[in-house]
Amino acid sequence: QVQLVESGGGLVQAGGSLRLACAASGLTFSTYAMGWFRQAPGKEREFVAVISRGGGTTNYADSVKGRFSISRENAKSTVYLQMNSLKREDTAVYYCAADRSLFGRRSYNDYDYWGQGTQVTVSS
Repeated sequence: QVQLVESGGGLVQAGGSLRLACAASGLTFSTYAMGWFRQAPGKEREFVAVISRGGGTTNYADSVKGRFSISRENAKSTVYLQMNSLKREDTAVYYCAADRSLFGRRSYNDYDYWGQGTQVTVSS
């Protein structure tokens, strides 16, 4: 069965950095665009970033543009999210997800598989 397993979350001070990883198994990784979403308490799940199947195209939410960077290693079936200049409002559970489309989409309804999430907490 398909599994997406996130890692790398934790507690960090504002202005700090974290790197999330998501390891995939049970699917042909290179045939899926990969996205990151997040959900803060009491809020809806929101789009953060997406990367195309080959890694050549990326797209970011305005709130993270210039601070976060998504990348992937198809040989390792892993997608990453490098998060710099973290702010308190970045605090959330972060999820990776797989989308069958070529370039990836921004709506969580379009994604086929989800990880269990990893908590990121940014303190002031």
